[in-house]
Formats: sequence, C-alpha cells, structure tokens
Amino acid sequence: MKSVKKSSEFKNSHEKTLLERRELLGGAATLAGTSLLGLGLPAAATAAGVPAAGAAAAEVAADRMPPIPMDQMTDAQKKAAAELTSGPRKTLVGPFISLLRSPEFMSRLQKMGAYLRFNTQLGPNISEFIILLTARQWTQQFEWDSHAGIAARAGVKPEIIAAIADGRRPEGMSADHEIVYDFCDELHRNQSVSDPTYARAVGRFHEQGVIDMTGLCGYYTLLGMIMNVARTPLPPGKALPLVPFPH
Repeated sequence: MKSVKKSSEFKNSHEKTLLERRELLGGAATLAGTSLLGLGLPAAATAAGVPAAGAAAAEVAADRMPPIPMDQMTDAQKKAAAELTSGPRKTLVGPFISLLRSPEFMSRLQKMGAYLRFNTQLGPNISEFIILLTARQWTQQFEWDSHAGIAARAGVKPEIIAAIADGRRPEGMSADHEIVYDFCDELHRNQSVSDPTYARAVGRFHEQGVIDMTGLCGYYTLLGMIMNVARTPLPPGKALPLVPFPH
C-alpha cells in the first residue's frame, strides 16, 4: 500500500508540473475543451492528431543522421533498403533512415518489427495503444506523430490518446486497455511487473500475448532511443505533438 500511495503522489505532482509547463508554452498543447491531440477537432485538424491551432512549428536540433542519397549507399545498404520498402512499410522513413547506417542490424530488426506491428494476435487496437504508451515514455515525437492517427483509426478513443499524451492515466479505459496500461506502466517505470498485474495479463492475453506485449514495449523503446539519439525530425511543417516531461 505504501508503494501505491507513493506512486499516486508522484503522478499527482507530475501532472501538476506538466500542467504548469503547458501554460508556459502558450497553449501549444492545451486541451481547450477537446482532446490534447486535436483528434476531436474538425477536419481542419492535422491527421496525425497534433493541435490544429496554437501549436508552434517544430523547433528541434539538427538531424544527426539525415537520409543517405542512393548514389552514396553501399550495396548492403541498398539491399536492406529494398528489402524494407518491398514489405508492408513501403517507404524508408523515421528510425530506418538512421538504422540504415548498420544495414544488417536494420534488416534483422525490421523483420522482428514487422511481426510485432502487423502480425501478433493482440490486434491493432492493443498494439497501437502500446506503441503510444512507449512513444510517450520516450517523448518520441516522430513515433507519436506516425501512430496517433493509426491508433485512433484502430479504435483507441481520442480522450484516451489525449490522456496518454498528457502523461495522465486515462479514465474510461476498456478492461483490456486497463490490463495493458497497468502492465506497460509497471514495466516502463519499475523495469518489472508485479504478480497481480502479470496474472491479469496472462489471464486475458495468455503467455504469448504477454511476450508480444513486452516485445512491443522493447522494440518501440529501441526505436525511440535510436531516433532520440539521431534527432530524427518530424515531416516538414509538423508541430511537436508531445510536451517534454519536466526533468
């Protein structure tokens, strides 16, 4: 009980600090009666779920690992790029631009990623929910921008997405989302999962599902780390969808 109380106090303090930071940012991520991501806004809002108004243009440090021109790629890089673009992703973007610096690593990793994103028995609603939780954990702007809209189309409610973006535990989650949220939250915060949380996850998703959930957390953590190191930028003209957590 002492651990639960401490966690609650930390979250309350964290939410207060995050709200104060949002006010200082001049409304760049203000809820303003709709979801933080603008997913409840009219069609004028951006498809990726960032605010349609009041958001400053993305200002980030220079990309450390920009795209490699085709005529400067090695044969191994060309092979890895062709392999990736012939699969379900279709284009070489985001983390794979950086990963191409190590083409064999990219080739092996993207095959695992293709399974985790497209082929687990969890389904896109759960997979995309986990991806957003992990992107928020790492404040990974590109990953969030890429997946917020996909998650919404997969049935993750706008208010759930908004709460995750805001660093809050979402209210009104489905039973499945509650199980997954608790599992991923403990794994991210504590680097382990308690027996009750594990039992609930296994009871609902079985052992394979628990391994796949853990794999999604790990895979998108790795992508988040790579893009944060490489300073992978958003597409031109996009606003930063996430407010950095205070440190």
